[in-house]
Amino acid sequence: MRLRCAVLDDFQQVATTVADWSPVADRVEVVSFAEHFAGEDALAEALAGFDIVVTLRERVAFPASVLARLPRLKLLIASGMRNSVIDYAAAKAGGVTVCGTASSSTPPVELTWALLLGLARGIVPESNSLRDGGPWQSTVGADLHGRRLGLLGLGKIGGRVARVGLAFGMEVSAWSRHLTRERADEVGVERAASLDELLMSSDFVSVHLALGDRSRGLLGARELALLKPTAYLVNTSRAAIVDQDALLEALHAGRIAGAGVDVFDLEPLPAGHPMRTAPRLLATPHLGYVSRANYATYYGEAVEDIRAYLAGEPVRRLG
Repeated sequence: MRLRCAVLDDFQQVATTVADWSPVADRVEVVSFAEHFAGEDALAEALAGFDIVVTLRERVAFPASVLARLPRLKLLIASGMRNSVIDYAAAKAGGVTVCGTASSSTPPVELTWALLLGLARGIVPESNSLRDGGPWQSTVGADLHGRRLGLLGLGKIGGRVARVGLAFGMEVSAWSRHLTRERADEVGVERAASLDELLMSSDFVSVHLALGDRSRGLLGARELALLKPTAYLVNTSRAAIVDQDALLEALHAGRIAGAGVDVFDLEPLPAGHPMRTAPRLLATPHLGYVSRANYATYYGEAVEDIRAYLAGEPVRRLG
């Protein structure tokens, strides 16, 4: 009897076509799920008959309570090499091997600039107006050249976003609690003296921090109030870094020019959620990592993980 492998959140139904699964086809039956399982009961019921699970990023949590309800599960594969929603201790105790895959930083860098440029030049409202027979030009675009881009975080992704900003002729500054002057000099940007200084001086602010206890809720009502009324905020990192209610209030009140958001407190976003209809908001359904090359890596290396596990030599182990 072949092992059964579940691929979660395969919304585009491409997991089995962007990578070659034939190396494990004789030993593994692959079933992809296009629907998202919102609660623990639905998830546990759907996965009860599977030996292997491939989960996409950090959308689906695997706490001890879920793992305890999956007695057949032996291999859990996460896309990327870091996952904060898997209980590694519980997995180990239950005999579940957890492995990861590589993940490129290029797609989120590109999406960050898609959102920033879309906001600055009013791409969506102007395109909709043109298609719907509306007015010919109704917005005045914001310039990038000579304006200040403030980055929260200057790691792998933040550093690449910074270099694109410099290529546009922007003044770029960055801040994080552990940002050194040497790192700022390496990238060629200014090191902001404080978070408040960066927020008050920037025309565009983009978030590129890892989520942790000190970054959770970093941008709340007080911090958002420091932004210029002409400033734009972009978040392709983690939703919890920006207080969602405070952001909605700022957008509705017109206290900032706009926001580009790719991450949300609840995903997929419910149909009636206020983030779907907020003014001055350019929102995308967590597309930061979604590109053909990245998917080929995720699922291609998932196949490698399965082959290695079946050979008794797991690779890219997590936890």
